Amino acid sequence: MTGPDLTVFAEKLSRQYRAHAAVRDVNLELRRGEVLGFLGPNGAGKSTTMRMLTGNLAPSAGSVRICGIDLTTRPVAAKMKLGYLPETPPLYRDLTVDEFLQLAARLHRVAATRVGQAVDRAKQRCGLSEVGRRIIATLSKGYQQRIGIAQAIVHEPPVVILDEPTVGLDPNQIREIRELIRELGREASVILSTHILPEVEAVCDRVQIMHRGHAVFSGSIASLKQLRRVGGIEIALRTPPAPTDIADIPGVAGVDVLGDGVFRICHEPSADPTDAILGRAVERRWGLFRLTSAETSLEQVFSELTQGDAAA
Repeated sequence: MTGPDLTVFAEKLSRQYRAHAAVRDVNLELRRGEVLGFLGPNGAGKSTTMRMLTGNLAPSAGSVRICGIDLTTRPVAAKMKLGYLPETPPLYRDLTVDEFLQLAARLHRVAATRVGQAVDRAKQRCGLSEVGRRIIATLSKGYQQRIGIAQAIVHEPPVVILDEPTVGLDPNQIREIRELIRELGREASVILSTHILPEVEAVCDRVQIMHRGHAVFSGSIASLKQLRRVGGIEIALRTPPAPTDIADIPGVAGVDVLGDGVFRICHEPSADPTDAILGRAVERRWGLFRLTSAETSLEQVFSELTQGDAAA
């Protein structure tokens, strides 16, 4: 499949390590202007897939096309369309930021007459304009992550692949990197590998979830949210009783203690114990100050999708 907006197309991608299949028959599509969240627990095959997508690992079967260029038969031309930040940024820490980015630009085959302009543009986009003459080793982890992203985009590729770009950063640094990813997504296609579901909600258009070498979900953020379901009633009490006192209320099938006076109450689909809970809370003076439907979180949806055997 090809098209002017299709920047990444992987079909039946597989990787075998002797008897172990790390990745099996994975399909992946990415279009211009999209940010794809690439998720999965440890050992799911994410890193192996990303290494195949970037040409750092040959697939045992299947194919990858970057902007219509076959990555196996024309690797140099395909890789010129890619920018890649692995989980550990590939930095030469004894160089200055300018020296390193100039080297990265030359390695990415930026024309000699455009290297200075390309480096300045990458620094501006990544918030590095004030530290160009600093030795990389003297900069914080947040700045080093920015430098890693800058080397991935210095040649302005149409596809950018980022592996855990916010790992180990503080909340302010995470917010700044997320803003940068959003900005990149307006001009290029981005694949973002992360374990942080709120990060996916904040910056991604679509999500693909891996489990045991297979893709177990691929769709929009909205379609992922639709997998959430109402899981009972959640109440918060200022003077919480023993869980057995709540379990005795007619219609209550089970009680989970969530801590700090918060309980999740399960009930049969045909029963609605809301009125009985309100009445008991007033009668016993439990200090009820919140009662809401308990919706399954995205974390729970992710956990359910990545438990047990993956679909064959």
